Amino acid sequence: MCAGCQGDVEDGARFCPHCGVPRTIARERLGPGSNLGVRGIGRAVLGEEIGEGGMGVVYRAWLYYDPNGPNRDVPAHPVAVKVLHPLLRGRDRARKLFAREAEALRRLAHPNIVHFFALTEDDDQSGIVMELVQGEPLSSIVRRAVAARPSPRTPAVPFLLAWHYFAQLLGALAAVHELGILHRDVKPANVIARQDGVIKLTDFGIARIPSTEIAQTGGVAPGTGAYMSPEAVRGDVQDPRSDLYAAGIVLYELLTGVTPFDRPERNEMMIRAAQLGEAPAPPSTLVASAPPVLDLLFARALAKDPRLRFGSAIELGEAFRTALGLPAGPGWLFQQELAKLAKTVSGLDLPAAPDTVPDPAERAAELREDLVSAFQHPGTEPD
Repeated sequence: MCAGCQGDVEDGARFCPHCGVPRTIARERLGPGSNLGVRGIGRAVLGEEIGEGGMGVVYRAWLYYDPNGPNRDVPAHPVAVKVLHPLLRGRDRARKLFAREAEALRRLAHPNIVHFFALTEDDDQSGIVMELVQGEPLSSIVRRAVAARPSPRTPAVPFLLAWHYFAQLLGALAAVHELGILHRDVKPANVIARQDGVIKLTDFGIARIPSTEIAQTGGVAPGTGAYMSPEAVRGDVQDPRSDLYAAGIVLYELLTGVTPFDRPERNEMMIRAAQLGEAPAPPSTLVASAPPVLDLLFARALAKDPRLRFGSAIELGEAFRTALGLPAGPGWLFQQELAKLAKTVSGLDLPAAPDTVPDPAERAAELREDLVSAFQHPGTEPD
């Protein structure tokens, strides 16, 4: 079967007769029932395909633990398995990018970031076994909200609910940045909201991780134009303020229903060009109930010069929260404390502490549980 078009390829053929893909990569595509060995755990049995992007294909799967391994008493459970796209199998750069995403997820342990289990063992197929999130991306939530709102001048997502999602996204980014990691593809499609209101940041496929950076070989800078910072569009050096710029656009879209620079008549390159030289429309011109202070906040959050933006995820969140008169709530306070512990609980910062100081790992475990409880069921919890 051709990896490109799924058509039949006769034995001995050098190219697929349907789409021209070389026979050397016309390998059998994975599908329901396929087994993948999982390092240190057991095996994953694939179910139906639930998503596909430029780098990988995501399947619903079941994770089975080795009956002779240390986790033999753990029952099988659903997971998501992201495998390298068939057209990219065997390509060294693609495998390195996949391994980098797995390393990013391995280092992170945050309730608002999809959980990493392991890599697959198959030499011919790279795969990442991760948490299966039951929910929908913020991009779908925004589309549905825009279609249902009574007037184009009303918020797409109510202010309190938008803050509920935004506070969780910023908490995830705060922890990511504490470890020196940049996500570099923050957008609503990569933020999944569970049915209970807890969100999960996903897809670290183009993340920058300390000591694992892969040299850029030219061409168009990776990312999605509607959410890329100007420095990302130019291919310049990025820092956490680039992720925060993208997060600001996510909030802008939650409230207004549109991104600042996307237009029906614009293609990807035109949108990227607008990021460089076009000022976003003030939210108050799109949402009647938006207070004037919101225009000032977004002007700073989406400044072309990163030096004029907010310096951290917590600073950005605090600015929006206080200016709009939103309560801090326990969830937002937990986010700030957990971000401060990120290096310690990830093994990157282990200073000696006296016995009287609470164990950071134990405190982090408590915070993870408390944070999830605080953000579940928006509208029914104190924050």
